Amino acid sequence: MPGQSGATSQRRWGRGAERSLRLRRESWGFAIGSILFALGAWPGYASAVGVVADNITYFVGSLFFTVAALVQLTLTGRPLPHRGSTGAEQFDWYSAAIQFIGTLLFNVSTFAALLQSTGADIDVRHVWRPDLFGSIAFLIASALAVVATTGRESLWDPNARSWWSTWSGMAGSIAFGVSALAAVVVPSSGTVVNAALANLGTFIGALCFLAAALLALPQRRPR
Repeated sequence: MPGQSGATSQRRWGRGAERSLRLRRESWGFAIGSILFALGAWPGYASAVGVVADNITYFVGSLFFTVAALVQLTLTGRPLPHRGSTGAEQFDWYSAAIQFIGTLLFNVSTFAALLQSTGADIDVRHVWRPDLFGSIAFLIASALAVVATTGRESLWDPNARSWWSTWSGMAGSIAFGVSALAAVVVPSSGTVVNAALANLGTFIGALCFLAAALLALPQRRPR
């Protein structure tokens, strides 16, 4: 019947619109988190606003990352093999799950850094270790995302927005990894190996994640 066909089309449009809305929330969550991380690492920002405010900026940014990662995880569906499941879909799920864990680790590290900046007696390892493990989780998640994208498209397809988004995310994860390694604390002096490189890695990584988020932002669908 014509009425049934129209109703089915309307339901499909509604589901598509809802998914598009959630994808936009995911993208904007990652974008805002990236902007806050880039701001926190910007030269002179900590001097201008104070160390505590700088660490608050990082912590709030990590919360946006976590919310966005949770939205992404809920959008990827079931991880276990099932009828109709593809390898790319499974890699997507594992990528999203590991990335979500990584964001939780960044929540821990940034919150510990915040407490430390307020004078709390926080072991520096409680700041660095979750930051390192969070960066490793992001690297693994990005590698799985590359595999998933390659399975759907190709390893080299500069004409695809998803290709640019995935590889921008990989570049950001590498930069965060460099930042974590540069932030290793030297036991004898209590200072980090290379503070400037640590900040630079965070700043570049945040910009890469921002680019990835904006490239993944879905276009509004006409009704």
